[in-house]
Amino acid sequence: MANVIKLHKGLDIHLQGRAEEKLIQLKSNGKYALVPDDFEGVTPKVVVKEGEKVKAGDALFVNKQYPEVKFASPVSGTVREVVRGERRKVLCIKVDADEKQEFVDFGKKDVSSLNGEQVINALLEAGIFGYINQLPYAVSTNPSVQPKAIFVSALRDKPLAADFEYEVKGQEADFQTGIAALSKIAKTYVGVGVNSQLSTVNCENVEVNVFDGKCPAGNVGVQVNHIDPVNKGEVVWTIGDPTVVLFIGRLFNTGKVNLTRRVALCGSEVTSPAYVDMLVGEELSTLLSNSYDASKSVRIINGNVLTGKPTTKEGFLGAHSSEITVIPEGNDADEMLGWILPRFKQFSVNRSYFSWLCGKKQYALDARIKGGERHIIMSGEYDKVLPMDIYGEYLIKAIIAGDIDRQEALGIYEVSPEDFALAEFVDSSKLELQRIVREGLNVLRKENA
Repeated sequence: MANVIKLHKGLDIHLQGRAEEKLIQLKSNGKYALVPDDFEGVTPKVVVKEGEKVKAGDALFVNKQYPEVKFASPVSGTVREVVRGERRKVLCIKVDADEKQEFVDFGKKDVSSLNGEQVINALLEAGIFGYINQLPYAVSTNPSVQPKAIFVSALRDKPLAADFEYEVKGQEADFQTGIAALSKIAKTYVGVGVNSQLSTVNCENVEVNVFDGKCPAGNVGVQVNHIDPVNKGEVVWTIGDPTVVLFIGRLFNTGKVNLTRRVALCGSEVTSPAYVDMLVGEELSTLLSNSYDASKSVRIINGNVLTGKPTTKEGFLGAHSSEITVIPEGNDADEMLGWILPRFKQFSVNRSYFSWLCGKKQYALDARIKGGERHIIMSGEYDKVLPMDIYGEYLIKAIIAGDIDRQEALGIYEVSPEDFALAEFVDSSKLELQRIVREGLNVLRKENA
Protein backbone atom coordinates (compact mmCIF):
# COMPACT_ATOMS: atom_id res chain seq x y z
CA MET A 1 0.00 0.00 0.00
CA ALA A 2 1.45 3.39 -1.03
CA ASN A 3 1.92 6.11 1.57
CA VAL A 4 -0.29 9.19 1.10
CA ILE A 5 1.28 12.59 1.81
CA LYS A 6 -1.20 15.47 1.94
CA LEU A 7 0.11 18.94 1.01
CA HIS A 8 -1.86 22.04 1.97
CA LYS A 9 0.18 24.78 0.28
CA GLY A 10 0.47 25.46 -3.44
CA LEU A 11 -1.47 26.93 -6.35
CA ASP A 12 -3.12 25.40 -9.40
CA ILE A 13 -3.22 27.80 -12.38
CA HIS A 14 -5.92 26.75 -14.84
CA LEU A 15 -4.94 27.76 -18.38
CA GLN A 16 -6.65 27.32 -21.73
CA GLY A 17 -5.12 24.99 -24.28
CA ARG A 18 -4.51 21.71 -22.46
CA ALA A 19 -3.47 18.95 -24.89
CA GLU A 20 -6.13 16.39 -25.73
CA GLU A 21 -5.22 12.73 -25.35
CA LYS A 22 -4.83 12.19 -29.07
CA LEU A 23 -1.58 11.50 -30.90
CA ILE A 24 -0.72 13.37 -34.08
CA GLN A 25 1.83 11.98 -36.54
CA LEU A 26 4.61 14.21 -37.83
CA LYS A 27 7.30 13.59 -40.41
CA SER A 28 10.59 14.95 -39.11
CA ASN A 29 12.71 17.23 -41.28
CA GLY A 30 15.77 15.28 -40.16
CA LYS A 31 17.41 18.15 -38.24
CA TYR A 32 18.47 17.47 -34.65
CA ALA A 33 20.70 19.14 -32.06
CA LEU A 34 21.82 18.29 -28.54
CA VAL A 35 22.06 21.38 -26.31
CA PRO A 36 24.55 21.19 -23.40
CA ASP A 37 22.67 23.92 -21.47
CA ASP A 38 19.81 21.43 -21.02
CA PHE A 39 22.08 19.62 -18.56
CA GLU A 40 22.65 21.98 -15.64
CA GLY A 41 26.17 22.07 -14.23
CA VAL A 42 27.78 20.30 -17.22
CA THR A 43 30.81 21.86 -18.93
CA PRO A 44 30.80 20.22 -22.38
CA LYS A 45 33.81 18.88 -24.23
CA VAL A 46 32.90 18.02 -27.84
CA VAL A 47 34.17 14.60 -28.95
CA VAL A 48 32.98 14.65 -32.59
CA LYS A 49 34.03 16.67 -35.62
CA GLU A 50 31.90 18.34 -38.27
CA GLY A 51 31.19 15.93 -41.12
CA GLU A 52 31.71 12.87 -38.88
CA LYS A 53 29.24 9.96 -39.03
CA VAL A 54 27.56 8.91 -35.78
CA LYS A 55 25.06 6.26 -34.72
CA ALA A 56 22.21 6.73 -32.26
CA GLY A 57 23.93 6.19 -28.90
CA ASP A 58 27.36 7.53 -29.91
CA ALA A 59 28.65 10.33 -27.67
CA LEU A 60 28.47 13.89 -29.04
CA PHE A 61 30.07 15.51 -26.00
CA VAL A 62 31.23 14.61 -22.50
CA ASN A 63 31.28 16.43 -19.18
CA LYS A 64 34.74 18.01 -18.98
CA GLN A 65 34.77 17.59 -15.17
CA TYR A 66 33.73 13.91 -15.32
CA PRO A 67 34.75 12.63 -18.81
CA GLU A 68 33.08 9.26 -18.18
CA VAL A 69 29.70 11.04 -18.35
CA LYS A 70 28.84 11.01 -22.04
CA PHE A 71 25.82 12.49 -23.84
CA ALA A 72 24.45 10.32 -26.63
CA SER A 73 23.28 11.38 -30.06
CA PRO A 74 19.50 10.83 -30.39
CA VAL A 75 19.88 9.81 -34.06
CA SER A 76 22.33 8.34 -36.50
CA GLY A 77 23.57 10.71 -39.17
CA THR A 78 26.21 13.30 -40.00
CA VAL A 79 27.44 15.97 -37.58
CA ARG A 80 26.52 19.14 -39.48
CA GLU A 81 27.84 21.84 -37.15
CA VAL A 82 29.20 22.54 -33.69
CA VAL A 83 27.60 25.88 -32.85
CA ARG A 84 29.60 28.11 -30.50
CA GLY A 85 28.77 31.41 -28.82
CA GLU A 86 30.77 33.97 -26.85
CA ARG A 87 34.14 32.77 -25.56
CA ARG A 88 33.68 29.65 -27.68
CA LYS A 89 30.91 28.33 -25.44
CA VAL A 90 29.28 25.26 -27.03
CA LEU A 91 25.64 26.16 -27.75
CA CYS A 92 24.62 22.96 -29.54
CA ILE A 93 25.82 20.12 -31.76
CA LYS A 94 23.67 19.71 -34.87
CA VAL A 95 23.17 16.34 -36.56
CA ASP A 96 21.46 15.63 -39.88
CA ALA A 97 19.65 12.31 -39.50
CA ASP A 98 20.05 9.39 -41.88
CA GLU A 99 17.04 8.08 -43.78
CA LYS A 100 17.56 4.68 -42.18
CA GLN A 101 18.52 4.81 -38.52
CA GLU A 102 21.42 2.81 -37.08
CA PHE A 103 21.88 2.17 -33.36
CA VAL A 104 24.86 1.29 -31.22
CA ASP A 105 24.05 -2.11 -29.70
CA PHE A 106 24.86 -2.07 -25.99
CA GLY A 107 23.26 -5.49 -25.46
CA LYS A 108 20.10 -6.43 -23.56
CA LYS A 109 20.65 -6.88 -19.83
CA ASP A 110 18.66 -8.62 -17.11
CA VAL A 111 18.47 -5.96 -14.39
CA SER A 112 17.79 -8.53 -11.66
CA SER A 113 21.28 -10.01 -12.19
CA LEU A 114 23.10 -6.65 -12.01
CA ASN A 115 24.48 -4.73 -9.04
CA GLY A 116 24.47 -0.94 -8.62
CA GLU A 117 27.94 -0.42 -10.08
CA GLN A 118 27.06 -2.40 -13.21
CA VAL A 119 23.87 -0.36 -13.69
CA ILE A 120 25.83 2.91 -13.41
CA ASN A 121 28.48 1.66 -15.87
CA ALA A 122 25.78 0.67 -18.38
CA LEU A 123 24.18 4.13 -18.17
CA LEU A 124 27.59 5.82 -18.54
CA GLU A 125 28.51 3.71 -21.55
CA ALA A 126 25.20 4.48 -23.30
CA GLY A 127 25.42 8.23 -22.67
CA ILE A 128 22.21 8.68 -20.66
CA PHE A 129 23.60 8.86 -17.11
CA GLY A 130 23.78 12.68 -17.43
CA TYR A 131 19.96 12.89 -17.44
CA ILE A 132 19.99 12.09 -13.69
CA ASN A 133 20.28 15.14 -11.41
CA GLN A 134 21.21 15.55 -7.77
CA LEU A 135 20.49 17.58 -4.69
CA PRO A 136 22.23 19.65 -3.40
CA TYR A 137 22.82 22.19 -6.19
CA ALA A 138 20.18 20.76 -8.61
CA VAL A 139 22.78 19.82 -11.26
CA SER A 140 23.56 16.80 -13.42
CA THR A 141 25.02 14.29 -10.98
CA ASN A 142 28.51 12.94 -10.35
CA PRO A 143 28.81 9.13 -10.80
CA SER A 144 31.57 8.80 -8.21
CA VAL A 145 29.37 9.88 -5.28
CA GLN A 146 27.10 7.25 -3.72
CA PRO A 147 23.64 8.78 -3.09
CA LYS A 148 21.77 8.10 0.15
CA ALA A 149 18.57 7.68 -1.94
CA ILE A 150 17.10 8.19 -5.42
CA PHE A 151 13.87 10.14 -5.91
CA VAL A 152 11.67 9.84 -9.00
CA SER A 153 8.64 12.11 -9.50
CA ALA A 154 6.07 10.59 -11.87
CA LEU A 155 3.62 13.42 -11.14
CA ARG A 156 3.40 16.37 -13.51
CA ASP A 157 1.14 19.10 -12.16
CA LYS A 158 2.42 22.38 -13.58
CA PRO A 159 0.01 24.40 -15.78
CA LEU A 160 -0.76 22.55 -19.06
CA ALA A 161 1.75 19.83 -18.13
CA ALA A 162 1.83 16.69 -20.27
CA ASP A 163 0.13 13.72 -18.60
CA PHE A 164 2.77 11.07 -17.86
CA GLU A 165 0.03 8.47 -17.32
CA TYR A 166 -0.85 8.91 -21.01
CA GLU A 167 2.79 8.71 -22.09
CA VAL A 168 3.55 5.55 -20.14
CA LYS A 169 0.61 3.54 -21.57
CA GLY A 170 2.06 0.54 -23.39
CA GLN A 171 5.49 1.23 -21.86
CA GLU A 172 4.80 -0.04 -18.34
CA ALA A 173 7.47 -2.77 -18.71
CA ASP A 174 10.14 -0.17 -19.57
CA PHE A 175 9.11 1.98 -16.58
CA GLN A 176 9.25 -1.04 -14.24
CA THR A 177 12.69 -2.01 -15.60
CA GLY A 178 13.97 1.57 -15.21
CA ILE A 179 12.81 1.75 -11.59
CA ALA A 180 14.27 -1.70 -10.86
CA ALA A 181 17.63 -0.58 -12.31
CA LEU A 182 17.69 2.57 -10.16
CA SER A 183 16.79 0.57 -7.04
CA LYS A 184 20.00 -1.44 -7.50
CA ILE A 185 21.99 1.76 -6.89
CA ALA A 186 20.18 3.02 -3.77
CA LYS A 187 16.79 3.04 -2.03
CA THR A 188 14.38 4.52 -4.58
CA TYR A 189 11.31 6.62 -3.79
CA VAL A 190 8.67 7.06 -6.50
CA GLY A 191 6.24 9.99 -6.11
CA VAL A 192 2.88 9.69 -7.91
CA GLY A 193 -0.44 11.52 -7.95
CA VAL A 194 -3.80 10.48 -6.52
CA ASN A 195 -5.43 7.58 -8.46
CA SER A 196 -2.22 7.02 -10.43
CA GLN A 197 -1.84 3.65 -12.17
CA LEU A 198 1.87 3.81 -11.31
CA SER A 199 1.23 3.40 -7.58
CA THR A 200 1.31 -0.38 -8.27
CA VAL A 201 5.05 -0.31 -9.12
CA ASN A 202 6.44 -3.30 -7.29
CA CYS A 203 10.19 -3.67 -6.86
CA GLU A 204 12.49 -4.55 -4.01
CA ASN A 205 14.11 -1.50 -2.37
CA VAL A 206 11.40 0.82 -3.85
CA GLU A 207 8.87 2.89 -1.91
CA VAL A 208 5.88 4.52 -3.62
CA ASN A 209 4.40 7.72 -2.14
CA VAL A 210 1.16 9.37 -3.27
CA PHE A 211 1.25 13.19 -3.15
CA ASP A 212 -2.19 14.74 -2.69
CA GLY A 213 -2.08 18.50 -3.15
CA LYS A 214 -1.81 21.43 -5.52
CA CYS A 215 1.16 22.33 -7.73
CA PRO A 216 4.13 22.08 -6.96
CA ALA A 217 3.43 18.66 -5.37
CA GLY A 218 5.05 17.12 -8.47
CA ASN A 219 8.39 18.87 -7.91
CA VAL A 220 10.96 16.27 -6.95
CA GLY A 221 12.52 18.76 -4.48
CA VAL A 222 9.19 19.08 -2.64
CA GLN A 223 8.95 15.29 -2.45
CA VAL A 224 12.50 14.98 -1.08
CA ASN A 225 11.67 17.61 1.55
CA HIS A 226 8.68 15.61 2.80
CA ILE A 227 10.29 12.16 2.73
CA ASP A 228 14.02 12.43 3.50
CA PRO A 229 15.41 16.02 3.53
CA VAL A 230 18.98 16.67 2.38
CA ASN A 231 21.45 17.82 5.03
CA LYS A 232 24.89 19.32 4.45
CA GLY A 233 27.28 16.62 3.21
CA GLU A 234 24.51 14.34 1.90
CA VAL A 235 23.62 13.68 -1.74
CA VAL A 236 20.42 12.34 -3.28
CA TRP A 237 19.88 11.66 -6.96
CA THR A 238 16.70 13.03 -8.47
CA ILE A 239 14.66 12.41 -11.61
CA GLY A 240 12.01 15.10 -11.94
CA ASP A 241 11.40 14.12 -15.57
CA PRO A 242 9.88 10.60 -15.43
CA THR A 243 10.52 9.99 -19.16
CA VAL A 244 14.18 9.50 -18.15
CA VAL A 245 13.07 6.29 -16.39
CA LEU A 246 11.68 5.11 -19.74
CA PHE A 247 15.04 5.93 -21.41
CA ILE A 248 16.78 3.74 -18.80
CA GLY A 249 14.24 0.91 -19.09
CA ARG A 250 14.47 0.85 -22.91
CA LEU A 251 18.26 0.65 -22.72
CA PHE A 252 18.19 -2.52 -20.60
CA ASN A 253 15.21 -4.11 -22.41
CA THR A 254 16.43 -3.47 -25.99
CA GLY A 255 20.15 -2.72 -25.67
CA LYS A 256 19.65 0.52 -27.63
CA VAL A 257 19.43 4.23 -26.79
CA ASN A 258 15.90 5.43 -27.62
CA LEU A 259 15.32 9.07 -26.60
CA THR A 260 11.72 9.26 -27.86
CA ARG A 261 9.35 11.20 -25.60
CA ARG A 262 5.66 12.10 -25.83
CA VAL A 263 5.33 15.89 -25.99
CA ALA A 264 2.23 18.00 -25.39
CA LEU A 265 1.72 20.80 -27.92
CA CYS A 266 -0.37 23.10 -25.76
CA GLY A 267 -1.28 26.70 -24.93
CA SER A 268 -4.17 29.07 -25.63
CA GLU A 269 -2.72 30.04 -29.04
CA VAL A 270 -2.48 26.47 -30.35
CA THR A 271 -5.24 25.61 -32.83
CA SER A 272 -5.55 21.92 -31.91
CA PRO A 273 -3.65 21.04 -28.70
CA ALA A 274 -2.55 17.40 -28.85
CA TYR A 275 0.38 15.04 -28.25
CA VAL A 276 3.20 14.06 -30.57
CA ASP A 277 6.09 11.59 -30.23
CA MET A 278 9.42 13.34 -30.77
CA LEU A 279 13.10 12.63 -30.17
CA VAL A 280 15.15 14.75 -27.79
CA GLY A 281 16.80 17.51 -29.84
CA GLU A 282 14.34 17.40 -32.75
CA GLU A 283 13.82 20.72 -34.56
CA LEU A 284 10.48 22.34 -33.67
CA SER A 285 9.68 23.80 -37.10
CA THR A 286 7.77 20.69 -38.24
CA LEU A 287 5.65 20.69 -35.09
CA LEU A 288 4.92 24.43 -35.11
CA SER A 289 4.50 25.07 -38.87
CA ASN A 290 0.67 25.20 -38.92
CA SER A 291 -0.20 24.91 -35.25
CA TYR A 292 -1.01 28.57 -34.47
CA ASP A 293 -1.88 31.88 -36.16
CA ALA A 294 1.49 33.19 -37.38
CA SER A 295 0.09 36.72 -37.72
CA LYS A 296 -0.20 37.03 -33.93
CA SER A 297 2.60 37.92 -31.54
CA VAL A 298 3.21 34.78 -29.48
CA ARG A 299 5.68 33.38 -26.96
CA ILE A 300 6.88 29.86 -27.81
CA ILE A 301 8.14 28.08 -24.69
CA ASN A 302 10.37 25.00 -24.63
CA GLY A 303 8.76 23.37 -21.60
CA ASN A 304 5.94 24.60 -19.35
CA VAL A 305 4.92 28.19 -18.65
CA LEU A 306 6.57 28.30 -15.20
CA THR A 307 10.02 26.82 -15.81
CA GLY A 308 10.40 26.56 -19.61
CA LYS A 309 12.70 28.64 -21.81
CA PRO A 310 11.63 30.94 -24.68
CA THR A 311 12.43 29.47 -28.08
CA THR A 312 11.57 29.81 -31.78
CA LYS A 313 10.48 27.53 -34.61
CA GLU A 314 14.17 26.99 -35.33
CA GLY A 315 14.75 25.77 -31.76
CA PHE A 316 15.15 22.15 -30.68
CA LEU A 317 13.20 20.03 -28.20
CA GLY A 318 14.88 20.28 -24.81
CA ALA A 319 16.32 17.19 -23.13
CA HIS A 320 13.80 17.49 -20.27
CA SER A 321 10.93 19.25 -22.09
CA SER A 322 7.61 17.42 -22.07
CA GLU A 323 5.63 20.39 -23.44
CA ILE A 324 5.93 22.94 -26.21
CA THR A 325 3.69 25.80 -25.08
CA VAL A 326 2.42 28.72 -27.18
CA ILE A 327 0.82 31.68 -25.37
CA PRO A 328 0.20 35.35 -26.32
CA GLU A 329 3.24 37.60 -25.96
CA GLY A 330 1.06 40.45 -24.67
CA ASN A 331 3.06 43.24 -26.34
CA ASP A 332 -0.01 44.22 -28.39
CA ALA A 333 -2.47 44.25 -25.48
CA ASP A 334 -4.52 47.43 -25.17
CA GLU A 335 -6.30 47.69 -21.83
CA MET A 336 -8.30 50.87 -21.69
CA LEU A 337 -8.85 52.04 -18.07
CA GLY A 338 -6.45 49.26 -16.96
CA TRP A 339 -6.82 48.28 -13.31
CA ILE A 340 -10.15 50.13 -12.89
CA LEU A 341 -12.00 47.43 -14.87
CA PRO A 342 -13.38 44.38 -12.98
CA ARG A 343 -11.20 42.02 -15.12
CA PHE A 344 -13.21 38.83 -15.27
CA LYS A 345 -10.78 37.42 -17.87
CA GLN A 346 -7.62 38.03 -15.83
CA PHE A 347 -6.26 35.69 -13.15
CA SER A 348 -5.35 37.02 -9.70
CA VAL A 349 -4.04 35.17 -6.66
CA ASN A 350 -5.15 37.74 -4.09
CA ARG A 351 -8.65 38.63 -5.32
CA SER A 352 -7.58 41.92 -6.90
CA TYR A 353 -9.85 41.06 -9.86
CA PHE A 354 -13.44 39.88 -9.88
CA SER A 355 -12.31 36.71 -11.66
CA TRP A 356 -11.89 35.01 -8.27
CA LEU A 357 -15.67 34.60 -8.28
CA CYS A 358 -15.45 32.36 -11.38
CA GLY A 359 -14.11 29.23 -9.63
CA LYS A 360 -11.88 27.00 -11.75
CA LYS A 361 -12.25 29.06 -14.90
CA GLN A 362 -9.53 28.57 -17.52
CA TYR A 363 -7.55 31.65 -18.50
CA ALA A 364 -5.59 32.72 -21.58
CA LEU A 365 -2.70 34.44 -19.81
CA ASP A 366 0.04 36.24 -21.74
CA ALA A 367 3.76 36.63 -21.08
CA ARG A 368 3.69 40.12 -19.56
CA ILE A 369 5.19 40.69 -16.11
CA LYS A 370 2.79 43.61 -15.42
CA GLY A 371 5.11 45.73 -13.33
CA GLY A 372 8.76 46.50 -12.77
CA GLU A 373 11.26 45.09 -10.32
CA ARG A 374 11.04 46.64 -6.84
CA HIS A 375 12.14 46.08 -3.24
CA ILE A 376 11.22 42.77 -1.59
CA ILE A 377 7.92 43.02 0.23
CA MET A 378 7.90 40.72 3.28
CA SER A 379 4.32 39.61 2.75
CA GLY A 380 4.46 35.83 3.23
CA GLU A 381 3.47 35.35 -0.43
CA TYR A 382 6.16 32.74 -1.08
CA ASP A 383 5.18 30.62 1.91
CA LYS A 384 1.59 30.23 0.66
CA VAL A 385 2.72 28.45 -2.50
CA LEU A 386 5.89 26.72 -1.24
CA PRO A 387 5.01 23.41 0.50
CA MET A 388 8.49 22.94 1.95
CA ASP A 389 9.80 23.32 5.47
CA ILE A 390 11.91 26.40 4.68
CA TYR A 391 11.55 30.18 4.97
CA GLY A 392 11.48 31.13 1.29
CA GLU A 393 11.65 34.93 1.61
CA TYR A 394 14.52 34.85 4.11
CA LEU A 395 16.43 32.37 1.92
CA ILE A 396 16.07 34.64 -1.14
CA LYS A 397 17.34 37.63 0.88
CA ALA A 398 20.32 35.59 2.12
CA ILE A 399 21.20 34.60 -1.48
CA ILE A 400 20.98 38.22 -2.69
CA ALA A 401 23.15 39.33 0.25
CA GLY A 402 25.69 36.56 -0.44
CA ASP A 403 25.49 35.30 3.16
CA ILE A 404 26.54 31.65 2.71
CA ASP A 405 26.25 30.67 6.39
CA ARG A 406 22.69 31.96 6.52
CA GLN A 407 21.82 30.25 3.21
CA GLU A 408 22.98 26.93 4.65
CA ALA A 409 20.99 27.47 7.84
CA LEU A 410 17.87 28.31 5.81
CA GLY A 411 18.01 25.11 3.73
CA ILE A 412 19.55 26.03 0.37
CA TYR A 413 20.85 22.46 -0.03
CA GLU A 414 17.23 21.23 -0.27
CA VAL A 415 15.97 23.53 -3.05
CA SER A 416 16.19 23.84 -6.81
CA PRO A 417 15.18 26.83 -8.95
CA GLU A 418 11.91 25.17 -10.07
CA ASP A 419 10.73 25.06 -6.45
CA PHE A 420 10.48 28.86 -6.58
CA ALA A 421 8.65 29.00 -9.93
CA LEU A 422 5.23 29.54 -8.35
CA ALA A 423 6.67 32.00 -5.83
CA GLU A 424 8.06 33.94 -8.81
CA PHE A 425 4.59 33.92 -10.40
CA VAL A 426 2.87 35.41 -7.31
CA ASP A 427 5.75 37.71 -6.30
CA SER A 428 4.67 41.34 -5.90
CA SER A 429 8.32 42.40 -6.18
CA LYS A 430 8.61 40.96 -9.72
CA LEU A 431 11.98 39.34 -8.91
CA GLU A 432 13.48 36.58 -11.07
CA LEU A 433 13.54 34.12 -8.20
CA GLN A 434 14.57 31.08 -10.25
CA ARG A 435 17.58 32.96 -11.62
CA ILE A 436 18.50 34.18 -8.11
CA VAL A 437 18.32 30.64 -6.67
CA ARG A 438 20.36 29.22 -9.56
CA GLU A 439 23.08 31.85 -9.09
CA GLY A 440 23.11 31.17 -5.33
CA LEU A 441 23.48 27.43 -5.90
CA ASN A 442 26.29 27.98 -8.42
CA VAL A 443 28.22 30.18 -5.96
CA LEU A 444 27.76 27.62 -3.20
CA ARG A 445 28.92 24.75 -5.45
CA LYS A 446 32.04 26.72 -6.38
CA GLU A 447 32.79 27.54 -2.73
CA ASN A 448 32.41 23.91 -1.65
CA ALA A 449 34.35 22.41 -4.58
